[in-house]
Amino acid sequence: MSRMTSSARPLLNRRLAEFGTTIFAEMSALALSTGAINLGQGFPDTDGPEEVREAAVRALRDGLGNQYPPGPGVPELRTAIAAHQQRRYGLSCDPDRDVLVTAGATEAIAASLLALVEPGDEVIALEPYYDSYAACIAMAGGRRVPVTLRPHEDSFRLDLDELRDAVTDHTRLLLINTPHNPTGTVLTRAELAAIAELAVERDLLVVTDEVYEHLVFDEAEHVPLATFPGMRERTVTIGSAGKTFSFTGWKVGWVTAAPELVTAVRSAKQYLTYVASGPFQYAVAEALALPESYFTAFRDDMLAKRNLLAAGLEEAGFRVFRPSGTYFVTTDIRPLGERDGFAFCRALPERAGVVAIPNAVFYDHREEGAPFVRFAFCKRTGVLEEAVRRLKGVAGA
Repeated sequence: MSRMTSSARPLLNRRLAEFGTTIFAEMSALALSTGAINLGQGFPDTDGPEEVREAAVRALRDGLGNQYPPGPGVPELRTAIAAHQQRRYGLSCDPDRDVLVTAGATEAIAASLLALVEPGDEVIALEPYYDSYAACIAMAGGRRVPVTLRPHEDSFRLDLDELRDAVTDHTRLLLINTPHNPTGTVLTRAELAAIAELAVERDLLVVTDEVYEHLVFDEAEHVPLATFPGMRERTVTIGSAGKTFSFTGWKVGWVTAAPELVTAVRSAKQYLTYVASGPFQYAVAEALALPESYFTAFRDDMLAKRNLLAAGLEEAGFRVFRPSGTYFVTTDIRPLGERDGFAFCRALPERAGVVAIPNAVFYDHREEGAPFVRFAFCKRTGVLEEAVRRLKGVAGA
């Protein structure tokens, strides 16, 4: 009888040993088994614009992208991405040298970190952070250094002094996410200017995850870090179609950066997927050219859903941090007499028929995130109304 391995060494690479099944898989399975409303994972429950979906069908029928597309992405999409950056932010991009299409933002993050980080390099990330950040830093052999966003009045704020103090001679890269998942914080122009000054002063590379750039609310504004002095040549900006156009399964993301950075990221990306999402790239090119009325209506719809869910959570007894961006609401469960987000979220489907995500999974310092729970509001209005109705009884359950 043969053995699977000839040694006692674990099968899983030790760099990934701390990462098990993602919390999203666990909670989505719980939603399925209990019939609960899934406000955990961040995907819409309706498709995006019909004309964009039809553009994908047309591309399939016309034989566009059915075979390997060009490694950097189809020219139509790269041109559309460059036009988007210029039109919205005044960022001039050469479609042939400054743009790289990826299999979603997740691959863009992975390729950027694998390309730019060597073993022993320190990577500063804003905590709580999207869970793939930690895994990608580990796969690159880097050491993650979290800087924690902490509650301040009705939002989570960055302590710029703490960020500055976290930089050492071993720091290679800042990994910035704004609008920020899961807290909904949108970094201000002043905060971004301070980050830019620090990066220039200490000669740091910066990767910015800006996938929620079109979902900012109230008085917040999204300002790409690459627009600040000295940042264009050191910043990798990551965008995505999934969040803006509600086609998350298409997995179309992109990188924009100076040619030297794009070349480095492409060197890693070509050994990951090589290419992906051929026909969908043509459809996303058309989506990026939609009139401003689409983006305004999309934002207004999400704002109304934010307000609906936030008000319902407040009425149910949660402390609510109304997000300035993204489509997630972070809550504090301590007013409900709870302190353990993991236990609360695992019990919530039975207690109230709703699934949420414990924010502690996004922290190195688990105790910092223990009482916080995230809900997604990118669902149909009727689904959110039913979730709010169910949650009203959670305090006494």
